[in-house]
Amino acid sequence: MTEQNFTPRVFSGIKPSGGLTMGNYLGAIKRFVDMQGGQFETIYCVVDLHAITVWQDPAELKNATREVAAGYLASGIDPEQSILFNQAQVAEHAELGWIFNCVARVGWMNRMTQFKDKAGQGKAAEKASLGLYAYPSLMAADILLYHATHVPVGEDQKQHVELTRDIAKKFNHDFKTDFFPETVPVIEGPAMRVMNLRDGSKKMSKSGESDMERINMTDDADTIAKKFKKAKSDADALPETVEGLADRPEARNLVNIYAALNDQTNEQVLAEFGGEGWGKFKPALADLAVTKLAPISTEMKRLMDDPAEIDRILSRGADRAREIAQPILKQTYDIVGLLRS
Repeated sequence: MTEQNFTPRVFSGIKPSGGLTMGNYLGAIKRFVDMQGGQFETIYCVVDLHAITVWQDPAELKNATREVAAGYLASGIDPEQSILFNQAQVAEHAELGWIFNCVARVGWMNRMTQFKDKAGQGKAAEKASLGLYAYPSLMAADILLYHATHVPVGEDQKQHVELTRDIAKKFNHDFKTDFFPETVPVIEGPAMRVMNLRDGSKKMSKSGESDMERINMTDDADTIAKKFKKAKSDADALPETVEGLADRPEARNLVNIYAALNDQTNEQVLAEFGGEGWGKFKPALADLAVTKLAPISTEMKRLMDDPAEIDRILSRGADRAREIAQPILKQTYDIVGLLRS
């Protein structure tokens, strides 16, 4: 078989469920912005088909989809440089997802940790939707529908990219082709996993009990500053080396956040603040966060006040996405032997 030369292309997406947090921004969107306009063709998606693996209020889902799109745009995703759309407008995702359901093995799905985390065990898992169980193969279709060569992900999503690689390899092996690339996960930088501001052992979540646990991307400047100043820390001064953060989850989280917001390494942050108390560091972190995040929340509000403009951008992005997706899906059908007149 002839080896393909794949266009360097990035694909990634965010699920519209419950609102964006700073974790989405630092762990995903900021990295998406950094990758556009460089060596990669960049395709970014609001993965609304993934959201309905659990029940969603229809009106709230539409609003949440627009909010994620607003978050992308307000953070610096340029719909001219990148392709931006919502998944449901490109039916090829679901079509390739079915083919990959038939390529993936049940044993592979049984190893996916996120289903166990979300559905529970035993009787509880039996009540989960089939979509929640099978959605990793749809995620593989999201990526491979564009022959994406790279996917920026957090550490907790690496398993999904590994599954995508397994599906690509099995498809290529079964049909004696080299059609799908073995996508590379891109995991780099501080704050790839932003933790709870009240408990540094837990991931920052949209569904946490207290709003003080997280920075919402719609929070205004005063709220952002207040949350950081009240974030949980510990009794000791900041260490002078990264090793000193090892058993201090809250301190490590706040240093990670500062580093990610300021495009620094943790070593550079500690070179400036090592030996200092929280009375100096937390106000500096609050000021930095307000400088970086408040303009985004202001722009998101402006965009959300004009939903027709968001819809126009997503529709145009879907047209551009289909220009890439349709030929790849057509070739997939031909390889599999599915008759299309």
